[in-house]
Amino acid sequence: MLKILMSTMMLLPLVWLANPKWLWTYFLMNSSIIATMSLLWFNTQFEFPTLTNPYMSVDPVSSPLLVLTCWLLPLMTLASQNHLKNNPTSRQRIYLIMLTLLQASLIMAFSSTELIMFYISFEATLIPTLIIITRWGNQTERLNAGTYFLFYTLAGSLPLLIALLTLQNSIGTLSMTLITTMQPMMMHSYMDKILWLACLLAFMVKMPMYGAHLWLPKAHVEAPVAGSMILAAVLLKLGGYGIIRITMILTPLEKEMSYPFMVLALWGVVMTSLICMRQTDLKSLIAYSSVSHMGLVIAAIMIQTPWSLTGAIILMISHGLISSALFCLANLNYERTHSRTLLLMRGAQATMPLMATLWLFTNLSNMALPPSMNLWGELTIMISLFNWSPWTMLITGTGILITASYTLYMFLMTQRGPIPQYLNQTSPTHTREHLLIFMHLIPMLLLIFKPSLISGIFS
Repeated sequence: MLKILMSTMMLLPLVWLANPKWLWTYFLMNSSIIATMSLLWFNTQFEFPTLTNPYMSVDPVSSPLLVLTCWLLPLMTLASQNHLKNNPTSRQRIYLIMLTLLQASLIMAFSSTELIMFYISFEATLIPTLIIITRWGNQTERLNAGTYFLFYTLAGSLPLLIALLTLQNSIGTLSMTLITTMQPMMMHSYMDKILWLACLLAFMVKMPMYGAHLWLPKAHVEAPVAGSMILAAVLLKLGGYGIIRITMILTPLEKEMSYPFMVLALWGVVMTSLICMRQTDLKSLIAYSSVSHMGLVIAAIMIQTPWSLTGAIILMISHGLISSALFCLANLNYERTHSRTLLLMRGAQATMPLMATLWLFTNLSNMALPPSMNLWGELTIMISLFNWSPWTMLITGTGILITASYTLYMFLMTQRGPIPQYLNQTSPTHTREHLLIFMHLIPMLLLIFKPSLISGIFS
């Protein structure tokens, strides 16, 4: 654990001292080595806290998310090169430092065994993300988006801090390894229920749950490509990971406490899918699609059965890779047309056939076509929801049908149709861009053969 974290921190002096000519090359090489080293976490059954490292450990729930975090850093570097090529060298260095600090914060959050350390790391991810959005965003609305992002997250996080301090006061420890070995916490009183709600609120805003999701489309639309990638792929999953950890420790005896969250999450699946159907902004469509998928994850975690938790983790990982790939593809369109409008890239298939093929594969995975990992996740969640209540099949079935509709709509609007005159003058796609999308899709294809790696189960 510490090897990867220290390797990540060593990127900071590398960025600051590297020759400007080789800055991006050195950073890409070193972050790729870290990403390759992180694959060893898939072999880790459980890494207990040790005397040298008492506050960090890895288990089958956190290891897929840690690998995803490390895997994304070289991909964000590849995606951002064109966006930052005209910036002064000092700004390029600061940008790469922000990405490195963000990765270090996420590694600490996913591996911490102390709840207060998890909270500090959870909040520490805010600062680099906010700087990336507000400094390197494309439009002037980026300041408004940054304000939404900051205040939504902070407003949700304050009750969590108070709840954790109350918990520390009552049981004397916030170590997850110690709390799980104690007797299950009996939560009878109203105060205990308020404690449970306060703990979940921060993560529901981060996921985000329908109703607390307004910051997400704004942040995605205004963020540069690396901001959108890390936000969709990992930062939303931080909310899901937090809910899994907290509900394992604090589960109220009255399961009715989770009903409002489940109803709102499932309703959000349908509503946000319908919102996607009438979007003209490509990045906004992909952002609302993320809210829809995360609604399924929230509902699955709230049931708290082994099947539903497995489905939630699989869907989180597969959605992380696919939504990140979609934002990269949207950025490729933006770099050529300087607009996010869907219609302006009509007929792109004729001018960029290989990119259109990658669009097709990514969209098919997004709509959970067999045998993609999204299907594994959604099917497992749907079965566990059906066992909880057969009526949920109506909502999840409707959500999946609408998901297929807006995904096809997105593909047809951006790739098919007559070629506009201005597309004849666009630059062709580069090897860097093809490599970027392939590095998203290859892990998805390989995971089809061994989904147990990301199922969160002790094998």
